Amino acid sequence: MTAIQIYALIALIALAGLLVWAGYFIGHNDGMSAGMKESDAIQRAESAKTIRELKASLDFIKSDHARLARFSKRLQERLALGETERQALLDIAEKLRIAAETFAAFRTGKKLERDTIELRDKALAMAALLAPVTS
Repeated sequence: MTAIQIYALIALIALAGLLVWAGYFIGHNDGMSAGMKESDAIQRAESAKTIRELKASLDFIKSDHARLARFSKRLQERLALGETERQALLDIAEKLRIAAETFAAFRTGKKLERDTIELRDKALAMAALLAPVTS
């Protein structure tokens, strides 16, 4: 082998090495970018799934909150009993006391007397619940 052939062989080997290295480098870069794109797609899919789940949870919480708000409003409307209702219950209790005393005067009115006293006690208990709270 002549010197020129040896130099040509070395040059060919060097060029082949450079070609392999360039192919490896380009392939490595392409693989990295493809991997990053795939990773981003996976993260987007997971994020989209999480967002859908959170939106579903938010919709459920909103509907539950709306239902509870309606329920609370109905309760407040029903519990809007005040002093006038308390006074009416006290008046009813007084009239029931008078009726119980009247029935007590009759021999046959014992059951009516017991029933009237029981109703009076219930009316007084309800009036006590409506009494204003003092600190």
